[in-house]
Order: sequence, then structure tokens, then C-alpha cells
Amino acid sequence: MIRINEIMDKVAPYMDQAGQDLITKAYVYSAAAHAGQTRLSGEPYLSHPLSVANILAEMRLDAPSVSAGLLHDTVEDTVATIDEIEEQFGEEVADIVDGVTKISLMSFESKEEAQAENIRKMVFAMAEDIRVILVKLADRLHNMRTLDFQKPIKRQLISQETMDIYAPLANRLGLHRVKVELEDLAFKHLKPEIYEQLKQGVDQHEVLDETYIEKVITIIRSLMEENGIKGRVLGRKKHLWSVHNKMKAQGLALDQVHDIVAFRIIVGSLKDCYAVLGLAHSLWKPVHGRFKDYISMPKANMYQSLHTTVIGPDGERIEIQIRTEEMNQLAELGVAAHWAYKERGKSGKMAAKDAERFTWLRQIMDWQREATDSKEFMHSLRYDLFQDEVYVFTPKGEVKEMPEGATPIDFAYSIHTQVGSHCSGAKVNGKLVPLSTPLKNGDTVEIITDKNRTPSKDWLKFVKTARARTRIKHWVKNQEREEAITLGKEILEKEGRKLGVNVARVAKENGFAPVLAEYNFPGMEDLYVAVGYSKLTPRRILRAFLPKPEPGKAEAATAEAQAAKDAQAAETAKGKVGESIRIKGVDNVLVSFAGCCTPLPGDPVVGYISRGRGVIVHTHDCPNLSSLEPERLLQVSWEGQEDKPYPAKIAILAHNKKGVLAKISAILSDDGVNIDSGTFNSNVDGRTEIVMTVEVKDASHLYRAIEHVQKLKEIIEVKRMVEETAG
Repeated sequence: MIRINEIMDKVAPYMDQAGQDLITKAYVYSAAAHAGQTRLSGEPYLSHPLSVANILAEMRLDAPSVSAGLLHDTVEDTVATIDEIEEQFGEEVADIVDGVTKISLMSFESKEEAQAENIRKMVFAMAEDIRVILVKLADRLHNMRTLDFQKPIKRQLISQETMDIYAPLANRLGLHRVKVELEDLAFKHLKPEIYEQLKQGVDQHEVLDETYIEKVITIIRSLMEENGIKGRVLGRKKHLWSVHNKMKAQGLALDQVHDIVAFRIIVGSLKDCYAVLGLAHSLWKPVHGRFKDYISMPKANMYQSLHTTVIGPDGERIEIQIRTEEMNQLAELGVAAHWAYKERGKSGKMAAKDAERFTWLRQIMDWQREATDSKEFMHSLRYDLFQDEVYVFTPKGEVKEMPEGATPIDFAYSIHTQVGSHCSGAKVNGKLVPLSTPLKNGDTVEIITDKNRTPSKDWLKFVKTARARTRIKHWVKNQEREEAITLGKEILEKEGRKLGVNVARVAKENGFAPVLAEYNFPGMEDLYVAVGYSKLTPRRILRAFLPKPEPGKAEAATAEAQAAKDAQAAETAKGKVGESIRIKGVDNVLVSFAGCCTPLPGDPVVGYISRGRGVIVHTHDCPNLSSLEPERLLQVSWEGQEDKPYPAKIAILAHNKKGVLAKISAILSDDGVNIDSGTFNSNVDGRTEIVMTVEVKDASHLYRAIEHVQKLKEIIEVKRMVEETAG
């Protein structure tokens, strides 16, 4: 168990007496608050806040941060309150403790929503005071170190969350030490068998590795001394999670991974960094494509270093990192190494020079306020916050940092919303490319705009950044709403003319107020949208304005109403209208079947509210549903069955033998399946691909026929077809 004296010894060299007194006071308060509490390990609970404070002291954080580490669980796990913390330790410490507490206190309806909302709070907390996240990461690191005492299922859940969220977050903040340890600890619990095998394998090579490391270090030191360059040379083995990822990505066994060992050269100046790089390349052959200059183009987390891989002694591949002392400090401690607390005001905001380094944080703040769907939020977050970066140039030479896989559309929106919205084309390195082209490091990107061009919904299929995604969705949603308003108003007025209701006059006189109140619509535009999206029928809305029948004519009025209803139902049933489909919560609307998946009676189905075409019915597993807006999907079900044929597509792969087509046709005919059309394509490998549109009664009818065709010895495969084009 860490002792308070050890923490004080670590902070004494860089902290004044007032700061040390604050930490001592926080220790006394925490010890009293947690008195009698124990952890699952059996240790006094105080061991946890002491360990968290120790991690923060190793980062050389300020007195409020270390004090908050000691106090971070008091509000959640003891009778202490935030007001009491503020009274005893000041507003700064109380705000950090409050931020850490809020990250984990709220509960949500689903695990995914809980994860998304927790990350939202962390993003807000980072923007206000990044020390909140530093304390939270130190808290998670110590919890991971002591995870063995949790139940197996809890270990798995906590480790997965650590791997998905906290390790990437530490990396984004430049906390390399924290990131590496979190990954290895999570790896240990997520894949214990693989972890142990890999650990034993690496340990068996340890003696050889140590000898080899000393050999390479001696060579590099001698080379630097001969050229009058002062500095330090360090050798280390890569952490296990990194080795595992390399083995998995390249399909290698452990003894095939040659660059497990990495070397770090720390010199006194920027000039010496490039001088050492030249010496290393003159001595050992560099591996093509493995040189990266993060000094001239730093990573988003402020990391700077030269990276190269060379063929070292004995033909072994070795990785070399070259940096200055300042760069090394920043690489190890990231944001914690430079955070200028003395420049902070009472507001707790970032100093101006630091805020520039965290523009990515402000960008995330901007789009996350707009993201209402948890899945969308997490999808965007993983790209914008946790993916590797690529660096591309504007035609004027300005560097833009983009997530890996970003496209010219993402680039255009990073410049300005108007540039993205009016993007009509792009040139990469002087050549026209498709807008879906992934950008690579060093690309120069030029955006071609056209004031008449507007965003396309298809862009959502390939854009990666949240900024681009939210801007495109916002435009599409507004555009569709405008179209729905126009269409809904037109439909309502047309129906009003049939029924003798002057819709325009009623609206002008605020006569729709009761209808708006009944459906909780803020205004007439929302009513028009509901009609335009077929969520409400115009007759249902306008019936309140129809004259009431006289008592003696009630029976005739009822018959007339029924006749009108029957007529409307008959009109609805024209073409491919689904009389046999019932839609939950919606009365008579136009229903049609999607051509991409051609639903059949008996298939589980989903309805999609289209613009002006009523409800389009898809099978529940249609791949095109993922590209549709979730809020416009409806629950639908089959009700009864029409006595009519339904179209379906089947794909047949068969050996190209004489008479096979005749046999297929005969089986389908015997099963009562009509062949409407078909295409045939013979391949050079002796196989024939057949695509048929057939007519069947329902899904069972189709699958019986498929099963019978499959029994032919010439048949390789028969399957129902779904076209991946938006329906």
C-alpha cells in the first residue's frame, strides 16, 4: 500500500509548501471519510485514493489534481458532499472532484447509451478542465491493476470498456505510459490464454533480447560520440498488446516477429535529431515506407519524434525513435507535461496557448451537441477521437489533420460548411478523384465547388468525420422536411376541396388549434410534415371540420361514410398496394413493397415512411435498412393474405450441363412457381449463373421451391436475392 510520505517525496521537488499542505489536508480528510471501508482485496479502501494520487504525482501534476485524486471517491462512497469539499479545499479542487463523480454516477436505459453518455460527459469535462480526465484515467489505471479481485464477468466488461474508451483516450491525450499499461492489463483479462502464451514466449527470449539490446546501444553510442553528439540511448521490448496486434495483422508466429525490440535516442537539440537519423541510415539499411517525421508534422496529441525501422545487426529489424528531452517528456506524459496551471484563471478555463493545442476537443464539443443518437455518436467518436491520423495539405500548403480513411468530402467540411455543402469534385495531387477516395499522408487536396451543388445523402455512406456527417444529415433532414411540408399542404388542401373544407382559411383563422393540441404538434408545419410523411391521413384530420349529420339521417350518413372508407381503401390498393399489410398506429395509407428485397407474405417485415410514396415495406433483414433514417421506420405485420402472386428473385449457380435449365423449369412448374423473367451467364470455369424473377404465393412457397431445386445434382447453390440499392 502506497504511503502518503511517498507521494509527498514525489511532489516536493516541483511544488511549493502551500500545495504540499493542501495535499496533506486532503489525505487526512480522505482517511477519515473512508475509515472502516475495505476493497474487494481486503485492503483498506484508502489504498485506492492513495494509489490514484501517487499516479498523478508521478505525472508531476499540481496540488489541486493530486488532492482531487485523494478525494475523488468521497462524494460517491461516503457522506461527504461537494459543498463540503469546496468549503474545505476550494472551488478548484471541488470542481475536479465533481467532474470525476459525474462521469460515472448516472444510469441509462441501455449499455450503449450509458457508454455514449459517459463519453459525452468526459468530453465536456475535458473542455472545461482537462485535470478531470487525468484524475479519471489515474483512477481507471489503479482499478485495472487490482482487477483480479473482481468477478470474471465484471473483469471482462471493465477491460473491454478500458480497451474501447480509456486506452484510446489516454493515447489522444499523449499519455503513452498510461495507454500502454491500460492496454496490456485489459489484454490480460480479455484474452487470458493468449496473453499468458505470449508473455511466456517473450520472457523466454529475454536473455537474448538483453544481450542484443546492449549490443545495439553500444554501437549507437559509439557512433554518436564519434560525431560529437551528446544524448541518451535506451532499449526496450514492445508491450504485449502491440506484439499481439502485429502478429494478428501480419499472420506471424512470435519467432517471426523481428522488431519486438525498439530503441529510443534522446538528444539535446532538434538539429541533433536529424543528424542521428542520418547516421543511423548510413550505418543500417532503412526499411522502405517505415520512416515517419512526427517532428515537422506532430500528432494531434502533441507527440513529436522521428521514427524509422532499419535492418540492424544480425539482420534483425529494429525500430528507432529519435527525439529531444522536451519531446520525450511530452511523449511520456502528454498533456500532463505542459498543462500551464499557473496561467489559469478562477474560471478554470484553458490558457490561450494550450487551447490552440486542443482544437480537436472543441470540434468534438461542437458536433456532439448535435448528435442525439447513441450509435451515431459512438460511431463518429471512434473515427474523430480514436482513429489514427493522416495529414493532408491545402493547395496553399496548410496542413489539415484528418482521421484515417477520411475522404475529400470530410476535407471540404473541415475547411468550411459551405465548401462541403457545395463540393462538386476534388483533385488529389493534381488529379481528379471520386469524392469517396480515402486520403493518404502527404496528399494535397483541392476542392472544386459549385454554388448550385447541394449535399447528397449518398455521401453518408463514406464520410468519416462527425463534422461532415452531422452537416450532411442536417441538410438532408431540412430538405426532406421542406418537401414534406409542401407535399403535406398540397395533399391536405386537395382532400379539403373534396370534402368542402377550405384548409387555407381554417389555418388562417387558427381553426386547426384543437388538432395540433390533440397530436402535440407545435405548429401547422409539423401537421403538414405528418401528412407528407403519411403518418396521418388528411381525412382523419379534416373529419373534425365536416358538418354533423342530422339525427334522422344518421343511418344514411353512416352508410355514406362507410362507402367513402371503402372507396379510399380501394384507391389505396391500386398497383402494388399491400392490402395484406397492417401498420401499427397508422390508418389507411399507401403501402408498397420494396423492389430491393421483394417481401413475401410470411417474411418478417419493416415499414419505411417515404416522401410522397406512402409506406414502403422491406424485409426485416434487408441490407438497405441500415442506410435509412431510423425515426422513419414503422412496425408492420401481415394481416390476412391476398390471393395473388408476389414477385421474388432467386440466384442459381449450376454446373453448365445440357438440360439443366429444363430440369429447373420443370421443378418450378411442378411447385406452381411461374418464371417471369431470367438472365443467364456461363463462366469459363464450366459454371452457369442464373438469375430469375419468379412469382410465388408467399415466403414458404418460395423456400419450398428453392429446396426442391437444390436437390438437383447439377446445382451448386440456390439462394433468394436482395439487391443492395436503397429502396
